[in-house]
Amino acid sequence: MRSEAEEILQAARAAVEQGAKLCLITVVASYGSSPRPPGSFLVLSDDGRFWGSVSGGCIEEDLLERLQDNFPAQPELRSYGASDQERQRLQLPCGGQLTLLLQPLSR
Repeated sequence: MRSEAEEILQAARAAVEQGAKLCLITVVASYGSSPRPPGSFLVLSDDGRFWGSVSGGCIEEDLLERLQDNFPAQPELRSYGASDQERQRLQLPCGGQLTLLLQPLSR
């Protein structure tokens, strides 16, 4: 029986082999309450497919929208929930903060 992480990575591998550009997004730090702990990850394809989770939905939607036209070329850190305004915009239910590492993947 394969773990959820193995299934996510197998799906990502198949997508890369089909020529998709992917971004591996990992929770590297969380402050306060957060829906997913550090080490949780999401793989996002340049065609909008994704596997895994970093927040339970609200941050995934923002990542899908932001990366649709601006896929990262280099690894980068991105923080979510640093301000009250951002927490309200994203409707973060936990009120915490997440720091994500975005790593582009390709064949």
